[in-house]
Amino acid sequence: MSTSKNVSIMCFHDELCQVFNAMMTALNLLRQGARVTVFFGSRGVNAIHRAKMPELRCLPDMPEMGEAVMKRMDELELPLLGDLFFMLIAEGGEVLACPLNIPLFGMSERDLIDGAKIADPARYYKEVVMQADMNLAF
Repeated sequence: MSTSKNVSIMCFHDELCQVFNAMMTALNLLRQGARVTVFFGSRGVNAIHRAKMPELRCLPDMPEMGEAVMKRMDELELPLLGDLFFMLIAEGGEVLACPLNIPLFGMSERDLIDGAKIADPARYYKEVVMQADMNLAF
């Protein structure tokens, strides 16, 4: 059964567990028929930086627990973050980056993963956030 919901997901973190949860939520909603846009702002832009994404860690402020979580994720054979982005974009989801935070963190559009785009704030807020049936934040 397909739904016709519009979903806006905002991710402001570069902590792997938060980004992973945002992307799993986005992918599952997309696969249930929702139109999904994931917006990365603040430190979240690091999650869509092609060189920084593989270096993201769970609970970096708690190294022992973070390593245990990362090991458990590996044991569970969970998809890699890059694969989640690839699937989301390939299946029709949209990935946007905050136009303010990209230069603030010393990045350019060339640094973004394939398929990610710089957001147009007026369009994003008017056509995505205000029209969304669900606005989720991570």
